[in-house]
Amino acid sequence: MIVAGEASGDAHAGALVAELRRRHPDWRWFGCGGAALRAAGCELLVEARELAVVGLFEVAAHLPRIYRRYRRLRRALEVRRPAAAILVDFPDFNLRLARAAARRGVPVIYFISPQLWAWRGGRVKAIRRDVRRMICIFPFEPEFYARHGVEVAYVGHPFVGRVQPSLSAADFRRRHGFGAEPLVALLPGSRRREVAFHLPVLWEAARRLRDLRGARFVLPAASTLGRAALAAAVPPDLRDAVRVVAGETYDAIAHARVALVASGTATLETALLGTPMVVIYRLSPWSYRLGRRWVQTPHFAMVNLIAGRRLAPELIQDELTPQALVDWALKLMDDEAARAEMRRGLEEVRARLGAPGAIARAADVVEKELAAGSA
Repeated sequence: MIVAGEASGDAHAGALVAELRRRHPDWRWFGCGGAALRAAGCELLVEARELAVVGLFEVAAHLPRIYRRYRRLRRALEVRRPAAAILVDFPDFNLRLARAAARRGVPVIYFISPQLWAWRGGRVKAIRRDVRRMICIFPFEPEFYARHGVEVAYVGHPFVGRVQPSLSAADFRRRHGFGAEPLVALLPGSRRREVAFHLPVLWEAARRLRDLRGARFVLPAASTLGRAALAAAVPPDLRDAVRVVAGETYDAIAHARVALVASGTATLETALLGTPMVVIYRLSPWSYRLGRRWVQTPHFAMVNLIAGRRLAPELIQDELTPQALVDWALKLMDDEAARAEMRRGLEEVRARLGAPGAIARAADVVEKELAAGSA
């Protein structure tokens, strides 16, 4: 069984399953995910988009539906008795599933650690109890888990060596009808609720950047959302300036002058592509107030946590206004010294994410755990 509840986790899970199927064509896979896991040959009992909710109060409204999906996977543990359950990030759901698997004697391998070092660190007790092996992708995570008595393997970040554009800038512009205008990438997130919070601000900032600089915009659609839904959300007065694309995220980011990025995995993809960015995030006021009490880190953006400083500007909650977004975007579009400084910092982040081949190393860990379990 493999379970990934978000677009980024689905991408990593799909790559892992593809690698293990290459080594073991007879292994059969089932679980929860999206397009990447389906393409890798996994039978999806639950679609990741059915679980894509953000915010403490927003999750509460969808709990009955989420619990029904959880019970479907829990029942599959009982009926199918998989050799292992590989759980990919998505902790609020997957840690409960880890408990259910452990109680049924199914070994749990956790791929991509929840950010316990950032907030709600007490969950490490559940991981120590229920998880046989934690596979980490950030260099500072093994020490945290070793300190808490959790068996851990560090493999590096799966994006390294895999995040790169497939088209030249000229070909990408030609494909989507862009001229020489400055191009801005808009990445509002991969979950419907966070997109709903971010798009109104992004649209207003886009209007102002279009009027001030003649900018054009590209919005890559996450696999959990789909292109059609996002294309329908583009305001009529921006439809000539905005292109919504699917399957071209890395080209969209790499060939943009600046990226306006929701805090999350996309900040690392943007860092690896070397594009200057402004990081944004907004929740409902009550979700933000409650969640902020649990955050233990000085930065929100993963790219800044890895850099150890405020490398990319962060516009969080009330700081996220159209004018603030425009001001930072213009600085990173026009100020060559600021662009060069950020790019140097992004190179530092890239160096700290490890060597290419993380997926192959993660597959090695899975093989060893399964071999140990069958011995």
